[in-house]
Parts: sequence; structure tokens; C-alpha cells
Amino acid sequence: MERILDIIESIANEKNLNIDDVKARILKAFESAAKKLYGSECEYEALINPTTKNITLYQKILVVNNDDERLDNEHFISLDKAHEFDKSLEIGDSLNYEINIEDLGRTAAGTLSREIEYHIQRLIEEKIFEKYNAKVGSLVFGSVTRVDSEENTFIEIDEIRAVMSMKNRIKDEKFKIGDVVKCVIKSVRLDKKDGIKVELSRTSPKFLEALLKAEVPEIKDGGVIIQNSARIPGKKAKIALYSTTPNIDAVGATVGIKGVRINAVSNELNGENIDAIEYSNEPAIFVARALAPAIVSSVKIDGQKAIVSLVPEQKSKAIGASGINIRLASMLTKYEIELEELTNATPVGQINNEEGLKNLKALFGDL
Repeated sequence: MERILDIIESIANEKNLNIDDVKARILKAFESAAKKLYGSECEYEALINPTTKNITLYQKILVVNNDDERLDNEHFISLDKAHEFDKSLEIGDSLNYEINIEDLGRTAAGTLSREIEYHIQRLIEEKIFEKYNAKVGSLVFGSVTRVDSEENTFIEIDEIRAVMSMKNRIKDEKFKIGDVVKCVIKSVRLDKKDGIKVELSRTSPKFLEALLKAEVPEIKDGGVIIQNSARIPGKKAKIALYSTTPNIDAVGATVGIKGVRINAVSNELNGENIDAIEYSNEPAIFVARALAPAIVSSVKIDGQKAIVSLVPEQKSKAIGASGINIRLASMLTKYEIELEELTNATPVGQINNEEGLKNLKALFGDL
């Protein structure tokens, strides 16, 4: 085939692909076609002459011992016979014969065309996979194109059609064709049979984090870090934050003046209530903060369990409606939380001088 470089350049420009990647796939297509047309027992190598822009295909004949039993096969050549062509050849080397697929006629041309189409399509899919796999957890926008009988919502995002299943949709949400939907990319899968599968979500904690990043400049700029988040979609969420500089109040910046920032995110989540708390690397303090709006008296860490003492009137606040508050606090802190009722107890931070000093050291080091 003549002027293959021109064809490669044309494909690369049309499909927005790297020219070297296209070149490698075209060569692989020629080699795959040769295996189908000439036999898979032999190896083939396709090369491009950069001066003539022509492609040359070689059949590689393996050099073996003079008494090798495989010599009856046309894909092997004895060492003595190989030396008639090239004295430098050794056992295990290959003697290359030039072949021309076009000499085989229309059937061969069709085989080559299908191989080129197949390998270029795989290249396109791999590049799209790399692009969207790098965006897992990122916020995306798309238009609804279809909702099937199982309530899977198909959303068009740039060059792909992604899917959001019912479990990844906030309860009671309904979408119709033409709706513009915000969501995060939950996962990307490349299936040999079905191609690229992009799964979207509005229930993942990463969706909450992505919305906050878009709404709060301090989070986007790295002045405020989201340490962790937990959600019961459509009902309540908790997010742990810390500031990378003393000039920024992590919780205040995230909530915004009169709650404008956190409310904008809550509205996108169908009114989901969001508790923003300040993260602490001292587990007892972190657990206590995570149980807000309850005020706890003390927290004892025992392995992966946090034993929380509090007065009876604070218990219902710690648990929350249907246990939602304590569940989220546990999800956020990664501790199993056990509540113990006390009488005549003081809130955490006012326990005693010894405990107060311990908490201060946890925050600021030795004083």
C-alpha cells in the first residue's frame, strides 16, 4: 500500500488521535491481516519507509538446526540454507521475506480493511477510557437522552453516553429526556464486547465533595481540605474539613455568609441537610465533633470502637431521627460508636484539667 503515512495522518486528524499511536495500530493491523491470510504459524512484521511513505510487510521464517523436525513446515528454514542468504544468521534468528497482501485480491483487501477499522476503533476506545477514568470522582454535566423500563437514566456527556442506575439516583428523583443533570463519574469500564461503560452517580459522597469544590473557592484552591464525607442520600450528610492556613476558617468558608454556599449544595441534593465539622487528628475530639448537634461529656477510644459518654437529654440528639446522626458520625470517623448515659456530667472540653490538657496537646503539641 502506497503513501501509508498520508492515510495515517488523515486518520489521526479526523479522530483527534496521536499520529504515532495510529501508526502503531496500522502496522499491527497489517500483521494481524497477514496472519489470517498467510497462516498464524509464522510471525510477520510491517515497516514504514519514511522516505517513500510506503509500507512493507515481511514474513519471518525461523532459522533452526539442519536436522530439526520442523523443517517440513514452510515457516522454518535450516541454518545451512539460511546462510545462502545471509552468513550472519544464527539459530533462533529470522529470515524475512517480503510479501504483498494486495497480490491476494479483493478478499485480502477486505480482510485488511476490517483489521484497520478494528484496531483504530480499539485505539479510540482506549483513549476515551483513559480520559474518563482519570475523571472518576469529578463533577460532570450531561443531557438525558433516555430512561429505560428499569429506570436507568442515560446521559450524553461529550462523546460518550453514560448511565446512571436507579441506585445511583437520589430517592424520588425523576428525570426526563432533555434534562441537564449534574453527577460524578463513579466508575469506568472497558468491555471488549460492549465497549466503554461509564457509570454516573448522584448518591456517592464524592458527588457532595465535587459540588462543594465547585461552590467553595477555598476548597477549589486548596485552602480548605475535605478530609472525609458521609451521606445518606437525600436525607443528611456530614463533611469533615480542615484549613491549610490559620487565616481561613474551614467550616465558615464552606458554609458561607448566612449559609449561602452550603445551602446551594443542599438544594442540588434535593434538600439534603449537611453538617460541616472541623476535622481533628485526635480521634476522641473528632468523634465528639462528628456527633453534633449533640454535646458529649467524654469519648474513650478502644481499638476501632469509640465509647461516648453523655447526659440523657443529649442522647436523642446523638442518635438522630431513625439513627441517622450516629450512623453518619460512625461512617465519617470510621469508628463504631457506643453511647453511655451519664448523670451530672460535664460536656467534652470541660471534663477536668488533665483531660483538657491532653486535648490541648493533641491540637497544639506540648505547651
